[in-house]
This record gives sequence, structure tokens and C-alpha cells, in this order.
Amino acid sequence: MKKIILFLVLATLCIPSLVKAQEAKEIDYSADRNIQDEKYPGAFVLSKVENQVYFKHEGIEVWCDLAIHYKEENFFRAFGNVRMQQGDTVKLNSSYAEYNGNSQFAFASGDVVMKRPQTTLESDSLFFDRLKQQAYYRSGGKVIDTGGVITSNIGRYYMEQDKYSFVSDVVLTNPEYVINSEQLDFYGKTGHAYLYGPSTIESETSTVYCERGFYDTRGDTGYFVKNSRIDYNNRTVKGDSLYFNRNTNFASATNNIRVIDTINKSVVTGHYAEVFRDKDSVFITKRAVAASVQDNDSLFIHGDTIMITGKPEKRIIRGFYDVRLFKSDMSGKSDSVHINQETGLTKMINLNSGPVSSVDKKRSPVLWSGLSQMTGDTIHLQSNTKTEQLDSMRVFNNAFLIQKDTIEGYNQVKGMDLVGLFEDNELYQVDINKNTETLYYSRNNDQELIGINKTLSSSIKILFENREIQDIYYYQNVDGNLTPEEDFPLNVRELIGFNWRGDERLLSKEDLFKGKPEPELVKIEGIALPEEEGEFFDERDEGDEMLLNDKSRLKPEDLQNKVKDSIPQLKESPQIIKEKSEEAKKTVKDSISKKVPTPLIKPENSQKDNKNEAEDDEGN
Repeated sequence: MKKIILFLVLATLCIPSLVKAQEAKEIDYSADRNIQDEKYPGAFVLSKVENQVYFKHEGIEVWCDLAIHYKEENFFRAFGNVRMQQGDTVKLNSSYAEYNGNSQFAFASGDVVMKRPQTTLESDSLFFDRLKQQAYYRSGGKVIDTGGVITSNIGRYYMEQDKYSFVSDVVLTNPEYVINSEQLDFYGKTGHAYLYGPSTIESETSTVYCERGFYDTRGDTGYFVKNSRIDYNNRTVKGDSLYFNRNTNFASATNNIRVIDTINKSVVTGHYAEVFRDKDSVFITKRAVAASVQDNDSLFIHGDTIMITGKPEKRIIRGFYDVRLFKSDMSGKSDSVHINQETGLTKMINLNSGPVSSVDKKRSPVLWSGLSQMTGDTIHLQSNTKTEQLDSMRVFNNAFLIQKDTIEGYNQVKGMDLVGLFEDNELYQVDINKNTETLYYSRNNDQELIGINKTLSSSIKILFENREIQDIYYYQNVDGNLTPEEDFPLNVRELIGFNWRGDERLLSKEDLFKGKPEPELVKIEGIALPEEEGEFFDERDEGDEMLLNDKSRLKPEDLQNKVKDSIPQLKESPQIIKEKSEEAKKTVKDSISKKVPTPLIKPENSQKDNKNEAEDDEGN
């Protein structure tokens, strides 16, 4: 038993050493020239003659013109035409690089270019953690993809996910649009971009704003949530969520929608909308309401569905099914409505083309102005396009005017057609033609009832004052008389076709939805916040091995998390590299003449396999 315990203790003590030994596999290398230089104690100076200096370690290969290799510390610095390659998926070029075999951490600077199958990253400096399989820059960088070019101050690349995370002054530039964002996560394989924080997508024809969104840079479609909106030349679309297709110039919005017409001063609201930019049209449903300004007063139109089509100067508004209108001095209902903003003509239409039944009476157009109710098969309202005030109205077929008497009963006028005239948006005259019939409660100046007048004639003119009937004039073939109230039977006090609908009258904007259930809103499928990945430079305990090496040209504070900065650029200029290379060649010649052997280590799959590629680089 004691032997077993002793074995376990020794094994426990040895395992970390074994693991460390495995992690610290020695870097293999080969070089045409290999010398020791007193300027670099404990290092070999490796240089190119015909073939570049070559390193290999744990699946990564490095080529360069000149290197300082600290063999005991498993660390090297590489100069001139540096190339790193990890498998077939990561290729990195730079002027300068460092690599620590113990931590598998690399640093590159000077015209850094990292290529992946779908993307190319360019920066002045780049950190590469091979254990995490992550690359990082914080001094400005650029990623080139088929969907555009992305620049940012800070960038982090996750190789296993093929994902870039850009932060601070992020700009994606495409020939068709430009994206600006606080943070943009981009997936190289798919071209999908996720936007976080205030973000815009601007093009010649539209601007999208959101504070959380998704955009397919290759398919040119997007989905946006949180304070999202789309601005067109003359229209703004807002909603809890927006879908956008640049290829078809189509957008849709869901829940709490506002479509604002900036030219015609109108707003359409609802809970689902579709916008077709090329046709300059909007389709909106689910509690749809169109509101426009007329003579400093708002006209509200509600229907199951509202469609707005045409250019601003020729815009048409259509409402379908149980349409309701409300204005401070007027309200109405109809099956559908058609508004031509160019001509100022509003048509209230009954979609039922058959005979009017008792049920269909509720669907026929009705208009209330003051105490007056007007109905008919079709009602037209004509506005002055300049003053935006009502000029006239016309009721076609089965025109019926009813005004509730101030005390009792209903004043009634019916005929084939009705024409109403307005002044300052007040109805002041009504003319009814063809087979007219009236039933009127006649009163004296003290509002005492004199009698009930029932009259037939060819046409009638009615004058209003303060929205009440003041005078009635009968023309041609007049047949009627004034009958005392007590002598006028109750069962004939309503003309044929009488249909008082005062209980349907809209008294406020809220009555637009009276009797209608609240719509069931679609649950918005949101976009999750980015995952917390932790800092690129992990907090390291005192005594932990350095990510690079104390021979690195970077200071320990350079390997700490910080905001945007500028990594010190390569001090060794190409001329100095050339001089060092020439100096190395001369030293080797001297060594050969003195018959001093030059150390050389040949790894497996050595430089011979890469000779042609190295020669190409040397030629460049």
C-alpha cells in the first residue's frame, strides 16, 4: 500500500513536468548560413543565401531572410519577407515576426497580410495565439472579403469559427453601400455580419439604422431589431423588427410600425408592413391607420389593410374592409376608401355589388358632419389641393340625409344623388336631385314644434347654419303639406330606406378601433448579444512564462489588454537586414577558411519541399 501511495505522489509531481516538456517541443530549423554573433549572446544568426531560413514547430512553418534564434529558449525573431503557414488554411506575410515555441505565441509587424480561404486581413501588427487559435490587432486593420472591405481600430479573429470581431470605428465598404458600427462580428465562410450598438447601412437610395442587426454581405439581405428604421428618399419605415432585401429593394416591418411620408406629411401605423421602393408603395395591415394633415387638422383612416402607391406628387391611398375615417369635424365608415392626393378626391365605396340587404346596410358608406348623417352607394369628397380644405361632396345612388332633431325625431331627405358644398370645412348647402322626398320637423323661432312636413319634389336645396338645417327649398312638382304632430302617425315618421347609424359614429380617434379585438402580435425573434469571449491577453500569474520572451522587442506591457494603440514598428530597416545578411555571409566564409564547422539542424520535410516557393519570394 505504501508503495502505491509513493508511486502516486511521484506521478503527481512528474505529470506537470511531462506536460510542460510536451508543450515545449523544440523548434526545428534549417538555414544556408548559421553563425554565432556576440551582439546576440546565446543566439544563432540564421540567414538566406539561396533558400530562405526555415522553421517548423507543431504544425506551423516559417520562412524568412534572416533570423535570430535563441535555441535554448525556444524563441526566434524573423526579419525580411517573413512567411508563416499553418496547414492549408492560414498564410501570413510580414516584414518582421517573433515566435515562442513554449507558449506557441507569435507576433508579426510591418505590412502584415493574413490570408484565409475566404478573407484577407491586413494590419501593421498582429498577435497570434496558436493555443487559442486566435489572432488580434489593436492598431488598426482591414479585412477584404467578396462582400466588401472592413476596417476597424481593433479586431479579433477566431480561426475555429472563421469569425472576426471588429470594435471601434468599424466601417464595411461595399460598392453599393457602407456600414458603420460600434461592433461588427463577421463570419468569413458565410459573409454574415452581426451589428451591435448604433449602426448604419448607407447607400444612394436608402439608409438603415439599428442598434442590433444582421446583414448577409453576399446575399444583400438583412434583419434589424432595437430602434431600427429604414430611410428612403421620401419615406421612413420604423418597427420592432425590419427585414431588408437590397436585390429587390423590398423591406418588411413587424410590430409597432410607423411609415412616415416626409413629403406629404402623412404617417401610417400598424403591426405588419411591406415596402416596395421601386414601385414607391407600402402595404400595411394589423390595426393599420393612415394619418395625414389637412388644414392643420389630422385625418385618420383605419382599415384591415391600407395600401399606399405612387410617387409623392401622384400618391394613392387605398383602405380595404371596414374602413373608418375620423377628423375633428367629420367621421365616416365604408367598405373601402380610395384617396388620390394629386386631385384631392376621396372615394368611399361599398364593395358589395349586389342588392343592399338589411345586413349590407351596415357596410354602405356613411358620413357624419355635425348632427347630419349621409349615406349612399358611393360617397365622394373633394378637397382643395392647395388649401387642403373640403370643397364639396357627392353621394351617388340612394342618397339619404338624416339629421337628428334637436328635441325629438329625425329630419330626413332622400333622392338619387346628393351634392354638398363646404366653406371653411363646414357643410353649408346640400342639393338633392331626382325623386326627392323629405320629412322635416318644422319649428318656430322659439324652437316650438309647428308640425311635420312631408314633401315630394324633383329637387331640393337645403341650407345649413352651425351644422343644423335652417331652410329647405323645393323645386318642381312639389307635393306635400305641414301636418300637426298629433295628426302625423308614428309608423310613417321614417322614410323608406331610413337607417340611422348614430351609434356607429366616431367621436374620437380611439373609436377607429371600437369593437375590434387587439391584434395578436408576432413574437419577435431577436438577435443575441455577442458571447463573452474574455480578453485576448489572459491575466497571467506572477512567475508564468512570458507569451513571447525577454529577448522580444516588445515590452511586457505591450502584451496586456488595452485600448487602441500603435505597436512600435520594426526598427530593423530592409537596409539593416541586408547588412546583417552580408555580415553573416562574411562570417561564415571566415569560418570555412578556418575549417570551423557550422551548426546545422535539418528537420523532417525540410526546406527542399518549399524551395520553389522560397525562390519565388526571393525573386519578389
